[in-house]
Amino acid sequence: MLDDLRNSAEASFLEEETTFEREGLIPRREKRFMGMTAAQRFILAFLVLILVVVLGTLFLLVSGKMVLP
Repeated sequence: MLDDLRNSAEASFLEEETTFEREGLIPRREKRFMGMTAAQRFILAFLVLILVVVLGTLFLLVSGKMVLP
C-alpha cells in the first residue's frame, strides 16, 4: 500500500509520467502569460520599448536637454 508513495533511487516520484500522459490521453497545456503566445508577447514588449524610446525623446526635446541639429 505504501510502496506507491516511496521514491525510488533511480527516479523521483515527481518526475514520473502517468500512463495517461504517456499515451497522450491528457493534452499538455501550453504555458501562456495572459493568454498570449510567445510571438504575441514579443510584439507587445517591442511596442512598449518603441513607446518608451519615442516618449523619452519627446520629453528630452520639450525640456530642452536635447536640441535637433
